[in-house]
Amino acid sequence: MADRRPSFSRDLTWRLEALAFDVARAGARLFPIEGVSAVGGWLFRKLGRYTRSAGIAARNIELAFPDWTAEDRAALLDAQWDNLGRTFFEFPLTDRLTPARGRVEVVGRERLVAIAAADKPAILISGHFANWEVMAAAIVDAGVPCRVTYRAANNPYFDRRIIKTRARYGVTLFAPKGGIGSRELLETLKEGQSVSFLNDQKFSSGVAAPFFGRTVHTAGAPTRVALRFGAVLQPMWVERLPKARFRVTVDEPIVLVNTGDRETDVHAGVAAINAYVEERIRRRPADWFWVHKRWPDADYR
Repeated sequence: MADRRPSFSRDLTWRLEALAFDVARAGARLFPIEGVSAVGGWLFRKLGRYTRSAGIAARNIELAFPDWTAEDRAALLDAQWDNLGRTFFEFPLTDRLTPARGRVEVVGRERLVAIAAADKPAILISGHFANWEVMAAAIVDAGVPCRVTYRAANNPYFDRRIIKTRARYGVTLFAPKGGIGSRELLETLKEGQSVSFLNDQKFSSGVAAPFFGRTVHTAGAPTRVALRFGAVLQPMWVERLPKARFRVTVDEPIVLVNTGDRETDVHAGVAAINAYVEERIRRRPADWFWVHKRWPDADYR
């Protein structure tokens, strides 16, 4: 079997990155979160335009809003850098961004409480809105036993710090994406625990469905497992409010139709999820994660 251990230089780089995160986290925790958030927003507005992600974000905005003026698109590009910078700088302090700390209001919290009290799991879905970590904090605060899916960082030392940071505000159950993660998710649902997905990213082998008038590929797993287990498909989203405060809205469940034609039903469910995400983006476009290649590669050439 091939040795998969990293080279000395790669391992050293990873360790230095993790150390830099530790130093930044320790420094950030010395200051009020409003100030830390504001610094992150200012820094990303100044430097974001010089990153490789700037072209992706600009193209995404053009694809989503082709009828907007160049000035309106430029304003959105600047605003999304502000949100992204705030989100990244807030991450080490996420344990302060919870309903219990008074920084997160939850609209429709009774739906989460009902899920917590039910004897069967739910599939909670959302997208990368505002500071998306806040959604997990709201789920935990409502008492929902839930496994949160995530994509492990390439740097294993940094990945451990991500897990530890999330544990500070009560998120302790994870299911890495992939084959093993899929088995863990199925076991989780069988045990009656819910599962949370951020279902707004490109998934090349996913289900083709409309998004802002174009066809994109979206992970079908949330819809498939909801149909398989007869689980509630519960959408949520996060809005950024002034001074590092947030609103989490737990909307009406997405009703899935089970006709017996599984692929048709999955496609309808994925299309409904895409429509939900798109409508929320249109409401608060500056809050979305625009730096990801959401559309097919051809749209970026």
